[in-house]
Amino acid sequence: MSRFIESILIPTDGSDGALAGAKRGIALASQIDADVHVLSIVESRFQASDLDELDLLSFEENAEEAVEAVAQLATDHDDEIAVTTTIREGTPFQSIREYASRREIDVIAMGTKGRTGLDRVLLGSVTENVLRTARTPVLAVPPNPDEPAIADVPFDRFLLPTDGSDGAAIATDWGIELASRLESSIHALYSIDTSPLGDERESDELLEALESRGEAALDAVRERGEDVGVTVSGSTVTGAPVRVIPSYATENDVDLIVMGTHGRTGIGQWFLGSVTENVVRQADVPVFCVPVSAQEP
Repeated sequence: MSRFIESILIPTDGSDGALAGAKRGIALASQIDADVHVLSIVESRFQASDLDELDLLSFEENAEEAVEAVAQLATDHDDEIAVTTTIREGTPFQSIREYASRREIDVIAMGTKGRTGLDRVLLGSVTENVLRTARTPVLAVPPNPDEPAIADVPFDRFLLPTDGSDGAAIATDWGIELASRLESSIHALYSIDTSPLGDERESDELLEALESRGEAALDAVRERGEDVGVTVSGSTVTGAPVRVIPSYATENDVDLIVMGTHGRTGIGQWFLGSVTENVVRQADVPVFCVPVSAQEP
């Protein structure tokens, strides 16, 4: 079977948050036979400031230590993983995006929290900027005090929110392909936010239309799963997507949320895009974010 993910980029600043992202990225790379690229950025604003040479050397040494620590994690876990380490100078999110583009990286795996202040601001706001601008999927990993060892990272249960849009469709393709390769099950979720609805009669009519649209969206995911032998269940829920998606993931022991970064707007369903960012901020589990511009898996 060919590799549909051949390379995973892991940005790091040496923080615990970066290591959480690295562990998930390494676990995924090991299970799907992907190469790993480890990248650390020395921010260009430090180069242009009046730091003395010793301070600048310290930033560069920290970057070296950060990439070597992740590379060591990868080879200790699976000595067959091919690892490339790189240190770049620049603006973190731009450097990450450019590296991914030039090296034809398939997935970027990174933590959602990292260092702040002069130490280097790589994660957190940088992750959000990468999510907004990258043309490849991003595996966004929240910090977890009970983070499992790499060998114990689970990929058993996927949650796939859908609104029937093109953005949801490309995320569905990636989620089902991942589930097929990792032998995972998928639960598709269609969320109806009734809070903007006004007049009761009009609300009933619109709710009925949204429920019908939801069933059609869930059926599309089920059919796509059946085509490749992936088990897909589905449900329609009522509530703001940004609230119900993280809650469902926590209450049902989901291992990974897979969702698009662009989808419908307006009352019809608006949860992809800015809502994806909010899910990334709130979720206790990793979120595999697929841009509408991503190539078919």
